Amino acid sequence: MSVITSLADLATLFKQARQKTGLSQAQLAEPLGMSRATISAIEGGRCEEIGFAKLVALLERVGLEITIAPRKGRPTIDDLRAERRRP
Repeated sequence: MSVITSLADLATLFKQARQKTGLSQAQLAEPLGMSRATISAIEGGRCEEIGFAKLVALLERVGLEITIAPRKGRPTIDDLRAERRRP
């Protein structure tokens, strides 16, 4: 499970998942009534406003889902070091 802490994290994970499915940006966008440019903006971290229902639909199409969990406390120095070592 990946923890998303920024729009850039989401963009990278989303793009990788889309590419893994073999769908082009246009193939992903069309059935959802979106434009290829919107998918490009999401993948480039430039789309800061998207409805929740559309985001969920996009994530489902590429095999991802949103999970909500209670926020943890501030990370320790060991947590930060471990995060830096992750690929």
